[in-house]
Amino acid sequence: MAARLEPAPRAPSLSLVDLRDLRSGDLGLLLDEEVETWRQLLDWDFGKSAELVRRFLDMRALSGFALVGDGEAAGYAYYVLEEHKGLIGDIFVRDAFRTVENENRLLESVLASLIAAPQVGRIESQLMMCHSTGGLPMPRYLNSFERNFMMLEMPRAVLGPARRWGRALVPATSRVYFEKWADQHQEPAAQLIAAAYQDHVDSLINDQYRSVGGARRFLFNIVQYPGCGTFYKPASVAAFERVSGRLCGICLASLVMPYCGHITQICVAPWVRGTGVGYELLRQSLTLLREAGCRKTSLTVTASNREAIKLYEDVGFTTIRKFFAYVWEGF
Repeated sequence: MAARLEPAPRAPSLSLVDLRDLRSGDLGLLLDEEVETWRQLLDWDFGKSAELVRRFLDMRALSGFALVGDGEAAGYAYYVLEEHKGLIGDIFVRDAFRTVENENRLLESVLASLIAAPQVGRIESQLMMCHSTGGLPMPRYLNSFERNFMMLEMPRAVLGPARRWGRALVPATSRVYFEKWADQHQEPAAQLIAAAYQDHVDSLINDQYRSVGGARRFLFNIVQYPGCGTFYKPASVAAFERVSGRLCGICLASLVMPYCGHITQICVAPWVRGTGVGYELLRQSLTLLREAGCRKTSLTVTASNREAIKLYEDVGFTTIRKFFAYVWEGF
């Protein structure tokens, strides 16, 4: 007698639900899985970001959508409005439901809501856990930028004297001196960022880099909010010209796990590029993170920025994940 073939179980039909109609408990399993995914893949504690999501859900203040089936949240996406632009904060779909179609369904819904806002003329996103790379909505208005998530195993760090073209560079004893980060550095740092990123590819990804006001908001966000980890002032360093005392470089660090640091921002002024200031800033921050007990340190960098990637690889960083930054503009 032939064996009877049982029909394969059907995946639940997923409905699109406004996040303001849900509460934190509705996304409990989804957020727990996202926290674990970040920990496993990136050595990153996403827990504080997840707590913010829960808090805003319960306040009915989180804009976005969830895919829900059989009373279970399969995925979600949220966004925020910032003056003239929209920021897609996150898209995450649970592994059991993860398909290009589900990710794009969330993305399309968020994009439609943002475009409907009359003040929005630009939409930015950097989606670490989004797997969709093709067939994205609104391709006519889309620019994409590949980015690298790089990791350094601290025992393997190469933190000797900087060298260029076979000769040592010692900026700390010539043109530049270094200090720990202090709150009063924030305003000159905003001016530095705007100057350092002029005509840089990263200013195409994040338009906050294009003005002092935007850079000021960027610095406030990375110091006050957990999106890039918990800001860690003891391993953040600033560089100053020895004669004028003018700020000419910064390297800001955060903690993303008790044992893992993250470089949230490193830049140097155009007039000191090529002198080893960037390397020395990085070397000092990494040394301080290691002294604080960090066994690993991560950073992100745009893939086309080959000079920066070469510096990071020389120190010992390796790329462990690639992702994309997306910008929709001109719609």
